[in-house]
Formats: sequence, structure tokens, C-alpha cells
Amino acid sequence: MQMDKNLYEKKIKPGVIAVRALIYSVTAAVTLMVIAIILYLIVKGLPYISFEFLTTAPSRLYETYGIAPMIINTLYIVFLSLLLSIPLGIGTAIYLAEYSKPGKIISAIRFAIEILAGIPSIVYGLFGLAFFINTLKAGSSGGSMLAGALTCTLIVLPTLIRTTEEALLQVNPTYREAAFSLGTSKLHIIRTILLPCALPGIVVAIILSIGRIVSESAALLYTAGVDYTMPANYGKHILEPGAGLTVQLYLYATEGGAPDWVPYAMAAVLIILVFIINLAANTIAGIFKKKVSFK
Repeated sequence: MQMDKNLYEKKIKPGVIAVRALIYSVTAAVTLMVIAIILYLIVKGLPYISFEFLTTAPSRLYETYGIAPMIINTLYIVFLSLLLSIPLGIGTAIYLAEYSKPGKIISAIRFAIEILAGIPSIVYGLFGLAFFINTLKAGSSGGSMLAGALTCTLIVLPTLIRTTEEALLQVNPTYREAAFSLGTSKLHIIRTILLPCALPGIVVAIILSIGRIVSESAALLYTAGVDYTMPANYGKHILEPGAGLTVQLYLYATEGGAPDWVPYAMAAVLIILVFIINLAANTIAGIFKKKVSFK
């Protein structure tokens, strides 16, 4: 028996080594490419980032290329999208995880969510243009912050739903059983036990959704518009068009209208923002995990 085991290990060892070498090689190649791209953009753009660049508006008259309006537009879209997607996403995840019964309808719903998560963002943009702007008239014909936020809500909802549902399903089932044995209602269990335990996963899903919205360009190009002027009325700005950072970066890179360093500087700002968002996601998730495990 021991001899057969040794022969099996000798036969499988070369194959295991080859697979491991292939995996390590691919991982190293992808990592090096990502690092090279990030370093290239940072080196090309970071020297041009200044306080004036971050706080002023672009002006052809004065030949300035600040990105303050684009930052404001991006924040508008992020805030409105989260305002809509968080209650919808968490509510849907709670229903699927706690109230739904296994069956063809629920399986179809989960399958549809998976399909929606894989649809290219430009398809969402065309849908937002046709439905939110042309049909519902959510803003002017040139787009609006509201239409862009509604489109981004559709984009991040599948990920938010699936991540929250998985976080709820991973909660220790003994917590539910103990609470039910004490006569606690399901709603009370969800509010006081399940959601606090699943909070690290929910927080990560929300912060990663922010990163997805910040880095979105194709969908916002068709729905939010390309206006890069400072908003005259912040209250009514949600019904006005406005270009986000990624949209204006795309326009500068493809159509010109700015010095060569401007797209690189904007790309560096976006990379820094995405890095901060991911770092915040990991940090906050770690804090909540410690709190939950402590309790």
C-alpha cells in the first residue's frame, strides 16, 4: 500500500510542479503589467497635480484645465447612486437569503442577477439614454446627473445584491436557531443579529460599488452628458448634464482640446482615488470583522 502511494506521488509530482509554475508565471506577468501601467500613469501625471488643478474649472479663455467641476459631478452621481442602490440591494438580498423559498422563480431571479452583472456598461448607457432620458425625461436631452445616477444604480445593483446575500448566508446558522428558540421574530433576528454579523461584507460591497461608479465612463457618456462647467445651482444640478472625471478624461484623450499632460494627470487622480477606496474597503472590513468576532 505504501509502495503504491509513493508511485502515485512520483507520477503526479511533475504535473503538479508544471501547473504551479504556470500559475506563478501567469500571476507574476499580470502583476507586473498592472504595476507597470500604474507606475507609467503616476509618473506621467503626478507632477502636474496641484491644488489649483484640483480646485479650479477649465477655461479656454484663461487656458486653465482644472477638474473641480468633474469632481463635483462625480460626487453627485456617487451620492445619488448609493442613495438608490443601498436600500434596494440590501432589501433584495435579505429577501433572497431569508424569505424566499427554493424554486424555479428564485433560481431564475438569481440567474438574471448574474447575467446583469456581466452586461457591458455601454449597454446600460444606451438603455439609460433610451429609457431615463428619452422616455422618462429625467433631465434635458443632453443628459443629467439623475439619469447617470439611475444608470449607475442598475450597474452596481447585481454586485451589491450578490455580495450582501453571500454575507448573510455565511452567518453562523446557530445564531438563527438560538434566536428562534427564544421566540424572536425573523425581522428582529435580521435587524439585530444577521445584519450586524454581515456588516463587513456589506460595507465592502458598498465601497467597491463606489469604486465602480467612480471609474465608470461608457454609461455616463450617454446619460450624464459632457458639460464640464461649474454648476450654477447645486439644488437643480441633478437635472442638468455634467461630465464626470472618467468621461472628461476620455474626451480629452480622444478629441483633444487640452495639453497632453492633462489626461495623464486626470488618470493619476483616478488611480489614487481607486487605491484609497480599496484601501478603505479593506480597513473598514477588518475593523468590522474584529468587532463582530469580539462580540
